[in-house]
Amino acid sequence: MRLSREEKSWILYDCGNSAYSMAVTTALLPIVFGMFDNVKSSMDLGYFSSIASILVAVLSPILGTIADYKDKKKRFFIFFAFLGIISTAALSFVSPSSGQWQLLILFFVLSAIGFSGSNIFYDSFLVDVSSDDRMDKVSTRGFAFGYISSVIPFGISLALIYFMGMDNATGYQIGFIITALWWGLLTLPIINDVKQRHYIEPEPRPVINSFKRLADTFIHIRNHKTVFVFLIAYFFYIDGVDTIIKMVVPYATSVLGENSLDTFTLLGILLIVQIIAFPFSILYGNLAKRFSARTMIIAGIFTYIISCIAAFFISTVWHIFILGAMIGSAQGGIQALSRSYFARIVPKENSNEFFGFYNIFGKFAAIVGPTLMSLTTTITGNARYSVLAIIPLFLIGFVIYISLPKDQNIDSKDLTLY
Repeated sequence: MRLSREEKSWILYDCGNSAYSMAVTTALLPIVFGMFDNVKSSMDLGYFSSIASILVAVLSPILGTIADYKDKKKRFFIFFAFLGIISTAALSFVSPSSGQWQLLILFFVLSAIGFSGSNIFYDSFLVDVSSDDRMDKVSTRGFAFGYISSVIPFGISLALIYFMGMDNATGYQIGFIITALWWGLLTLPIINDVKQRHYIEPEPRPVINSFKRLADTFIHIRNHKTVFVFLIAYFFYIDGVDTIIKMVVPYATSVLGENSLDTFTLLGILLIVQIIAFPFSILYGNLAKRFSARTMIIAGIFTYIISCIAAFFISTVWHIFILGAMIGSAQGGIQALSRSYFARIVPKENSNEFFGFYNIFGKFAAIVGPTLMSLTTTITGNARYSVLAIIPLFLIGFVIYISLPKDQNIDSKDLTLY
């Protein structure tokens, strides 16, 4: 499939922000957070991830509704993208020796708001850059190239960390700067090339009218049967996905112990996961063309359930390698196809508003998983049991999701507004 200039620029932003997801959310920040002497456990990071998710979830539908007006989407996108980029760079200025972990968390929360906020508008740009029949492939290529390209800044950071010393915070701090620069550079093409093609014409009192439209959509969203059912299912299964992404480092470290799993090996495993995710994301997109996005999302859900069960029994580093390969095989595909499936079933001119709901369901879901893992660890005193706490979320998501129609059977009535 030959990509247009707009599609390529859209994909490049995935390549940029994936570096943040890898370095800050998954790998480097949890390790730096654990370096502070006055931090009891790196698993506590789950609570702060939940706080960031709450803030984004509250803002998402409001901002999305306002951004549906002509020429508003890109302005909101630019603001949140650069909030995330600047806050990520700011993480490098907080040293564990200062003991100011609260300041580190503040910058982390701001960066998470910027990252997630920009993704509301980035995801909704999919309806502007691609047609319905191309969305699965364009979306999966975004995740695929995002995963493989994030290997570059993360690999550079990992090399610096190794040569400067795994216990030396300076290498990690430089990694934050590298991540911010990479993210910022690959944000420029989408700003330059992508335009908002589906929109609502400007009207008097846009903020007040936006809240009215938001209220109407919220009241009548159950009239959009496919959209409503999908969001409920998505709420549950994407929680498990996001939780594993956020908590894999503190979980593996807590279960195996720092003596069995050194930091460099763990980061190397994460690097391999990114590489594995690249071809499998593309594969999911190709298989979706043959079997439907619905079928492939279900396959991804079951891959995660099996991975959670396997994670309970890990006892060696090689188990982590195998587990990472399993997770990497489904991670990009399930996220990308969820995005493209949703983009096809929502009204194009209201894409920001609906992606605001998509984001709020995703972010409120992301509150549950990390909190469950942290609470389970606190109550049982054993982090190993925490991974079992998220399996029911995948099962509930699956049961709801199988009631959705196959792609070719989506009723066009579901796409009409109230």
